[in-house]
Amino acid sequence: MKEKNNKFLFENHIFVKGAREHNLQNIDVEIPRDKLVVITGLSGSGKSSLAFDTIYAEGQRRYVESLSAYARQFLGLMEKPDVDYIEGLSPAISIEQKTSSKNPRSTVGTITEIYDYMRLLYARIGVQHCNSCGGPVQRQTVQQIVDKILSFKDGTKFQVLAPAVRSRKGQFKDVLKSIAQEGFVRVRIDGEEINLSKKIDLEKNIKHSIEVLVDRLVSKKGIKDRLTGSIELALKVGNGLVIIDEIGKKEHLYSEFFSCPKCDISFEELQPRAFSFNSPFGACNGCDGLGTKVSIDPEFVIPDPKKSLIQGAIDPIGEQPRGNWYSAILKSLAFHYDFNFTTPWKKLTEEVQRVLLYGTHPGEKITMSYQSEKFKGEYKGKFEGVIPNLQRRYTQTKSGQMRDWIEKYMAIQNCPECGGARLKPASLAVTIGKKHIQELTEETVGILHEFFNNIKLSKRDAEIAEQIIKEIKSRLNFLVNVGLDYLTLNRSSGTLSGGESQRIRLATQIGSQLVGVLYILDEPTIGLHQRDNQRLIKTLKHLRDLGNTVIVVEHDENTILAADWVLDLGPRAGSHGGKIVASGTPKDIIENKDSLTGKYLTGHASIKVQNKRRKGSGKLLTLIGATGNNLKNVTVKFPLGKFTSITGVSGSGKSSLINQTLYPLISRELYSSLRKPLHFESIKGMVHLDKVIDINQSPIGRTPRSNPATYTGVFTHIRDLYSQLPESKIRGYQPGRFSFNVKGGRCETCRGAGLIKIEMHFLADMYVQCEECKGLRY
Repeated sequence: MKEKNNKFLFENHIFVKGAREHNLQNIDVEIPRDKLVVITGLSGSGKSSLAFDTIYAEGQRRYVESLSAYARQFLGLMEKPDVDYIEGLSPAISIEQKTSSKNPRSTVGTITEIYDYMRLLYARIGVQHCNSCGGPVQRQTVQQIVDKILSFKDGTKFQVLAPAVRSRKGQFKDVLKSIAQEGFVRVRIDGEEINLSKKIDLEKNIKHSIEVLVDRLVSKKGIKDRLTGSIELALKVGNGLVIIDEIGKKEHLYSEFFSCPKCDISFEELQPRAFSFNSPFGACNGCDGLGTKVSIDPEFVIPDPKKSLIQGAIDPIGEQPRGNWYSAILKSLAFHYDFNFTTPWKKLTEEVQRVLLYGTHPGEKITMSYQSEKFKGEYKGKFEGVIPNLQRRYTQTKSGQMRDWIEKYMAIQNCPECGGARLKPASLAVTIGKKHIQELTEETVGILHEFFNNIKLSKRDAEIAEQIIKEIKSRLNFLVNVGLDYLTLNRSSGTLSGGESQRIRLATQIGSQLVGVLYILDEPTIGLHQRDNQRLIKTLKHLRDLGNTVIVVEHDENTILAADWVLDLGPRAGSHGGKIVASGTPKDIIENKDSLTGKYLTGHASIKVQNKRRKGSGKLLTLIGATGNNLKNVTVKFPLGKFTSITGVSGSGKSSLINQTLYPLISRELYSSLRKPLHFESIKGMVHLDKVIDINQSPIGRTPRSNPATYTGVFTHIRDLYSQLPESKIRGYQPGRFSFNVKGGRCETCRGAGLIKIEMHFLADMYVQCEECKGLRY
């Protein structure tokens, strides 16, 4: 009977016995399963130690242990938490409060997989246009391909190639064997022609392209029949594609599937990879799919368009004219293009501005006079332009000082080839509803949700796209429900706040429709306006109703009151915390006299608002005309010497104003940062600042040797203090002697770690106390 009761208990509860991780005081906890559970309490009371370092760590450890030994060596095991035992656990998923990947290729669309479904949608029902003329793309017949090749000049040498493998990883031994059995003698592998009689060993993990050499011909009369046969054979081997290589000149790709008859351009059949900026088939050649490049920014070259050339409008050159070579060249340009040095830059014609910044047109030559103390003369040639000149000197110089100087004029800018769209022109020429894929990713989630709800398709396309659009709409709906309808799919994950990243991962988990999972979340309401709280709570309850247990570490009042069960830890922080002060329903917590949380929920305790405010320095930092993203020509005055809060509903422009405009702008002025701020008109009050610090949610340390004392710099003063002791001076000890990171002071057995790592291969690595220093590290 007792065993039956225990089974019932573990089916309906998670039971934690003797949890001692970090500051937990050997506590026993009973948590109901398939409920929304909130763990609350003072900061440092042990909430994360219980939720993440105990419950999640053990759940994850057990799940990984259930896998094969082969799989475990790649995943790695979490260290077993300091707890007697935990019963009733499910596979655990942690959604922590941290920023997403800093990979510039990671976006909201890729994280949520919405972009993957959109790529599939465009590949299946997208309308393909020629990226050159905009006309429709049509299939080509064998005869049309042959006629185009016959139009080559007589005597043109070319070879017919059939692409058997296009940029794929593998050794392809079976492919090469099959090609040889079909009677072919030569292939071209990664641009190199190889005889099939030779032994060919390809690198398994590198992408390869293999083209079969079908025929070699010279353009002349009487080759039509032979050429037609070769093209038919190449199309058969190349699955509808044939490459005509004009030897020593250029290659032509022909397809029996799609081409533009007007521009004589062939296109491959649409595949999802053509819309991927992480694939060579879709990524823009100019920026490799990043959408941005670090280059010379005209705004920094011409910081004040109101100035004339003689006043130094072109900052790298300075005031003109002077008795130097550059001055003489500019005088020649002024004579040729009929402008003078006293005209303000903004009043110069666009053509003159273009020539000064980017140089003369290709093939255009002007007479330039130059004069110095030793030389005098003139020559005809092209003018390089200020920006190409700086770019060339930056790439060619070996001087660090020169590079530092030129970097003042550089910024991260949209790629000039794709305009920040990341994709090749051919990919951007495919449309659905008259919009290409990048135009849709630039829309907010809310607008995109409406677009797919109201999209009109033909009967055929609607049948093909039904399931794909259903998945897209489902994921968009989850993002809307967690208050992220203001985000765009092309938003880089590195620019997301910790709260936004967490809610995106939460929406992704809901979309996965998993059942019987233990979800643990870390303060999902951070950064969320009170207006959007109810939508988030509704989402958490939906996750619970799918059949999952949801544990939330939270301080938000609405979330606590919406919970099925609440654990209140305390009574204080650190060594004075780590105990269960109260547990039960929200009503039980409110009625518990020992619960500090309950007192705040009833209003018996509250945060007092001070009537007295700091006067500040009386100086202002004024940002004028901010128009980046959704900012509507905003002008803001920030009082210096005061604590200023920027608030507003989610998506109102807080991050655009502060993180993407004000901070990059000040960093640019003070530290010559390459990060370009969003558009603004001007800023006043910079003279009052000499430093700016961005305190974000990035991890402060990436090494186990980092601790609060080393990070804050306190440990430096402690080491200095010890080095000043009389005994230290007698022995000649310097501050480095008291560091556990360098030789001399540290224990060399454990190299200052205090622990010795013992690799256990298929088990989690063990760490034992160093016997030499007893864990003291010295």
